[in-house]
Amino acid sequence: MNTRTPSEARPPRMEALARLPVFYALAGKHAVVAGGSAAAAWKAELLAAAGAAVDVYATDPDEEMIEIAAQASIAIHRRAITAGDFGGAAMAIGAFEDEIEAGAFAALARRAGVPVNVIDKPAFCDFSFGSIVNRSPLVIGISTDGAAPVFGQAIRAKLEALIPRGFARWAQAARQWRPRVQALALSFRERRRFWERFTERAVAEPERAPAASDIDALMAETRGIAADAGSVVLVGAGPGDPELLTLRAVRALQAADVILIDDLVSPQVLDFARREAKKMMVGKTGHGPACKQSEINALMIKLAKSGKRVVRLKGGDPVIFGRAGEEIAACRAANIPVEVVPGISAAQGAASRLLVSLTHRAQARRVQYVTGHDRDGKLPDDIDWQGLADPAATTIVYMPKKTLRALCTRAVAHGLDPVTPAVAVANATRPDETIVAATIANIADRVDASGLGGPVLVMIGRVLASVISAQERGDETSAQHDALRLA
Repeated sequence: MNTRTPSEARPPRMEALARLPVFYALAGKHAVVAGGSAAAAWKAELLAAAGAAVDVYATDPDEEMIEIAAQASIAIHRRAITAGDFGGAAMAIGAFEDEIEAGAFAALARRAGVPVNVIDKPAFCDFSFGSIVNRSPLVIGISTDGAAPVFGQAIRAKLEALIPRGFARWAQAARQWRPRVQALALSFRERRRFWERFTERAVAEPERAPAASDIDALMAETRGIAADAGSVVLVGAGPGDPELLTLRAVRALQAADVILIDDLVSPQVLDFARREAKKMMVGKTGHGPACKQSEINALMIKLAKSGKRVVRLKGGDPVIFGRAGEEIAACRAANIPVEVVPGISAAQGAASRLLVSLTHRAQARRVQYVTGHDRDGKLPDDIDWQGLADPAATTIVYMPKKTLRALCTRAVAHGLDPVTPAVAVANATRPDETIVAATIANIADRVDASGLGGPVLVMIGRVLASVISAQERGDETSAQHDALRLA
């Protein structure tokens, strides 16, 4: 087998941003608003809520503006704004229907060096306001750059439902406790661990008000951690769709110092990883150049012994043909703490997209996983052929592309009915997912003709009859084929 050495994975550069999201400190600063409409009133209230002293210039402010000004640090001046009113302002907001007035206002602000926003007039805006989820001091801003405001509002509504209001209390506690934590002279690792434990408590009990006992307990836990304690977590990245990551997998990725990545892991999964984590490719693909398992083990142990929290990121589930046993044994031999975060297996992902039950009560009484090749790349000699020929079994064959024809021939020779349904799935759950449905007698021919690329598995058994039937009917609207390409 061709070999390769572990190499650092260069993260992709930041893609283009329609707007730069920033959070501007306005406490104790001065802001001006021109216009007295309801839209202007909302912006004035927003500026005041952020701590700004707001001067509103409007010859005829409406009732909402007058009401808001009475409740916040907003001063209303019943006249048009002039050039001298921009002095010392941190930002300027205008509400004008007329394009000429809007342009004149923007020009005055820019001449005074003040960032300007004219409501619903993007051409005159230096910055924009997005939808806001307010759990202050935890604040989330959402922008579509004016392309689809209703879409942004819908996302805000989703986040409002997802993010407990109690997070505001925990965020405020973090603000109050930070000076005390900084005064402890903790190491970087200890500080990070403190805030990770803090976050775990907040997520677990969002509606409970944090108490002094929480910070004491968190400090005690943090002090008990050795400064040089490293660890290894074997994380299942799932078959490809990043939405199939478990919450525990996401937490592991966000806590990692170093991530060792298999080639079969979908790049989108890394969007959930801690940005500062070092990412290294330790490629292992079937029948291609691969890092030696011994080198991966040695690198993993070396990093953990240096105090790093190492995530070994594997496609699918680590304990299904993922060499997890060897890596766990290596960690134990080196006295490195190790744990496993399971992932959605490729078989589960493929079956879910096909809407197939692998253990359909009337058709299968067991599921068996078989590797398609041995260490030498050939068909394994120790396959249980009688078990594979069992008509009541659903068989999942991993990494079968090079040996599929030989496997099918021997399975039929040992009694597997030649008309048994077989489905090959490439890139399961990914946008370029492809399936080839046939029988065990001709699946190898169909796979060869299709030129399937990427990770492939073959599913064999009576439970897959519905997939073949749908293909024969040309039922492209079937739910089983939504988002799939049939090769």
